[in-house]
Amino acid sequence: MPIPARSFHPILTAPADTRLTGAAGGSRSAPAGTRFRVMLFEFLSVFAVAGQTLLKLVPVTIALGVVFAMLTRWSACNPGRPWWRKNEIVTDVCYWFLIPLGARFVRIGLMVMGAALIFDIHGADALIKFYDNGFGPLAQMPLWAQALTFLIVSDFLLYWFHRWYHGAHLWKYHAVHHSSQEVDWISAARFHPVNILFGTVLVDVALLLAGISPNVMLWVGPFTTASSAFVHANLNWTLGPFKYVMAGPVFHRWHHTHADRGGSSNFAGTFPIWDILFGTFYMPENELPDAYGIDDAHFPQGFGHQIIYPFTQ
Repeated sequence: MPIPARSFHPILTAPADTRLTGAAGGSRSAPAGTRFRVMLFEFLSVFAVAGQTLLKLVPVTIALGVVFAMLTRWSACNPGRPWWRKNEIVTDVCYWFLIPLGARFVRIGLMVMGAALIFDIHGADALIKFYDNGFGPLAQMPLWAQALTFLIVSDFLLYWFHRWYHGAHLWKYHAVHHSSQEVDWISAARFHPVNILFGTVLVDVALLLAGISPNVMLWVGPFTTASSAFVHANLNWTLGPFKYVMAGPVFHRWHHTHADRGGSSNFAGTFPIWDILFGTFYMPENELPDAYGIDDAHFPQGFGHQIIYPFTQ
């Protein structure tokens, strides 16, 4: 999930008298007691930010769960148990809360590193000023235009990252996402950290370093969260003529079938135009996808085991 605007690392928004970074006006030769207090503040701030992130996810999760439970009751793509009774619900819940949390901190860290290495921006105040409203030509566009640019460009780049992960060398990481045999809205966050880092996180950071304002995340974040849950939902919605414009549940559920069916198609996350342009669009008439998962009898079910498994292959 994209980070909300200005949700930088806590030290960047700490009071000026607690910062010790040279560029922010502090002193690296501060007394040991002061350094310890700042280190303790940093340590506790990480937990505070993590707690805030998880608390924000809880109402979103409840709302999505209720909405899709009701919709599935009337428009299920595949018959079966409700999402909260699926076999790997505990595993999916772990991914749903932990992966966005980890991605947030990694994204912020890469933004700080990128600003330092590429633009020689150092210190808390300088970083906040640098990122606050974006920079360069892209930041001169209206915020809605920046958000639209972010969505289109990121979706195009992620289309190719997605195809890359279906290759022989990286499939072991992406197989985590395809391992669910009961695909539903909460399956949306089931991604290996490597897949998230060299994919969504990298693209997000690149676009923000290109000058787009982080304020677009106030719009893009909720949209991508809802859209990702929607395309994974157990719904028989093809979207009719709009299936060529926006990705829907049936479009993406075909992608979760085996490779000899639709598993080698429909790589776009939001805009199917990329699949249409590059010959990977697959939406057979009067047919619904009905079998999901991967061909690996040894693939583990638990969250921790799935994180480790690709490194053993």
